[in-house]
Amino acid sequence: MEAGVNCRETYTMRDFPSFGESGVQVADSSSSSNTKAAQYLVTCVYQCKLRGRSYVITITWFKNLMGQGFGVAIDDSTNQCLCKRKGCKNLEADSKKIVIYWDVSGAKFGAGPEPLEGFYLAIVVDQDVSLLLGDMKKEAYKKIENAPGHCNAIFIARREHIFGKKFYGAKAQFCDKGLMHDVSIECDTLDVKDPSLVIRIDSKVVMQVKRLKWKFRGNHTILVDGLPVELFWDVHSWLFGNAMGNAVFMFQTCLSAEKLWNSQSVFDPSVLTWSHSQRFRDYQSQGLGFSLTLYAWKNE
Repeated sequence: MEAGVNCRETYTMRDFPSFGESGVQVADSSSSSNTKAAQYLVTCVYQCKLRGRSYVITITWFKNLMGQGFGVAIDDSTNQCLCKRKGCKNLEADSKKIVIYWDVSGAKFGAGPEPLEGFYLAIVVDQDVSLLLGDMKKEAYKKIENAPGHCNAIFIARREHIFGKKFYGAKAQFCDKGLMHDVSIECDTLDVKDPSLVIRIDSKVVMQVKRLKWKFRGNHTILVDGLPVELFWDVHSWLFGNAMGNAVFMFQTCLSAEKLWNSQSVFDPSVLTWSHSQRFRDYQSQGLGFSLTLYAWKNE
């Protein structure tokens, strides 16, 4: 988060990039530069519990020509964008008192907008610590007053925009607090008569699709950490769309209910939508597992 960023402290998510089935959608898409600037997004979705009630916290890290920051949404009833390096913000939504504490003034970043270390982000709802991110937890608790130390958030979904020409890479966990894996996507659609799609997890090929022009959408089950993971892909825009189109890859892990809370569905259908598979909608309605969605954009 650069000093001097010309960004309002708060604004509604109508001013913020939103996700659609075909990729990122921007409120003002009058020029391609707006679309390009809005693509540096990482969205993480967490399921939380408070006194027997479940709610969803969505954190969206963003980076554009104006600088970088993050957005916070709680059950879609409150949406805030925060661009300062550190601070505290008080909110109220649905009779819940919400306080957001954050410090990324000394954070280290990679190529994307999400901080890697040297930061904290804490969200306190009705004096309970609902979400605590980062490696500076001691510093966070010094700022939090009269709030219990237990954080019960479950990481349920991640959406990320990745870039490349032939190879696309990302880091991913396929379940809450699971092992970190390297995800590699290889697809050459330029000057290739018969393009193919290869996906690797930790350098191991887990799926290969030949005759991709006939199989530009589909799904396949792979195993990661001994868990079945349903992999969906849609590369129609790469093969038949315009140069600015993106492919979409979704990894959906299905876990047993015993490994999560015995509660109602954790997914809001508006948060993640995939129209090509009834099986994914079944998983979504059951509220089981973790979902990783990668939007892959070709560099010009």
